[in-house]
Amino acid sequence: QTTLAHIIASSSRKNGTRFVTLSATSAKTNDVRDVISQAQNEKRLFKRKTILFIDEIHRFNKSQQDTFLPHVECGTVTLIGATTENPSFQVNSALLSRCRVIVLEKLSVEAMEVILMRAVRSLGIQVLGQGEQHGSSAAGSPSEGSEFPVYIEEKALSTLAYLCDGDARTGLNGLQLAVQARLAAGVAKGCSADGALITEEHVKEGLQRSHILYDRAGEEHYNCISALHKSMRGSDENASLYWLARMLEGGEDPLYVARRLVRFASEDIGLADPLALTQAVAAYQGCHFIGMPECEVILAQCVVYFARAPKSIEVYRAYSNVKECLRMHTGPLPPVPLHLRNAPTRLMKNLGYGKGYKYNPMYEEPVEQDYLPEELKGVDFFKERKT
Repeated sequence: QTTLAHIIASSSRKNGTRFVTLSATSAKTNDVRDVISQAQNEKRLFKRKTILFIDEIHRFNKSQQDTFLPHVECGTVTLIGATTENPSFQVNSALLSRCRVIVLEKLSVEAMEVILMRAVRSLGIQVLGQGEQHGSSAAGSPSEGSEFPVYIEEKALSTLAYLCDGDARTGLNGLQLAVQARLAAGVAKGCSADGALITEEHVKEGLQRSHILYDRAGEEHYNCISALHKSMRGSDENASLYWLARMLEGGEDPLYVARRLVRFASEDIGLADPLALTQAVAAYQGCHFIGMPECEVILAQCVVYFARAPKSIEVYRAYSNVKECLRMHTGPLPPVPLHLRNAPTRLMKNLGYGKGYKYNPMYEEPVEQDYLPEELKGVDFFKERKT
């Protein structure tokens, strides 16, 4: 985002437009007010427009973001905000409605390979194709003045392009770490004419787990738990395990996952397998007792159990129908029928509380007795459908 901002800045200066940059990580509300005051003067005195670029705009709280509203509305500044978070969650809805959201997608593997190849060439590193040996003439001569040549396998670059998850910064950092590690190892062992070779394993070692994209507080958190829920609902045990691992390996709190499994046990499995709720509660307790990484297999077992279990939303749907009935009811709610009321005092008995109630265990035959208010007599929430 910052690179695009610099491109816009270069273009705007050619057109006589001011370009001001602020970072929400360090700027305060007074800084914003000063920029807006200058923009008003520039517009009034010199007819110059101002573009205000806010980096990491999600770091401003909602009240700070309100500062921009009237000035964006009247055109005092053209606001450009950059954020790595989902603006639906982090940006004031009033401000968001006055802006156009542009989503920057991940870079493709092909684009990452081009970027990495450009970096390799700028560093004077030789790329070895499949079957080539470093130090051979087939690899080409190293850059002039290089006393300790560095080579990298073409497969290593391809692997890095895949593992960096479309993030050029991650890819370049991974390449830098691999090069520095190999150079340090070469210096420690004494420089040789053959130079240093960077392999696929060196690249993976440099990245370690950093390529796993997961944000516990952001959109990816909700995306992954939604994918896990839907995969279990669809009885896909392979996909369920994948999304579980994606969350846990990314640093998710195992107790959060366990709580969601408790909900799933009743929402999607329900009475089709009443033991599912017991499994979920046991999994939560197990995670609470031993923590990560030992509890990961407990969650994996529970997730596979749920994926394979039969599904029923009968109870979930019936309860939803009851809630809708309560929301749609007009006027006072119907009173509890007298025969269903408890009568702990003489006065309440005299008022008819509990009168006519039939104690079911005393009867061998089924008891015919109404348990719903008179206004809801005959209503079956298990058969009702929303229209």
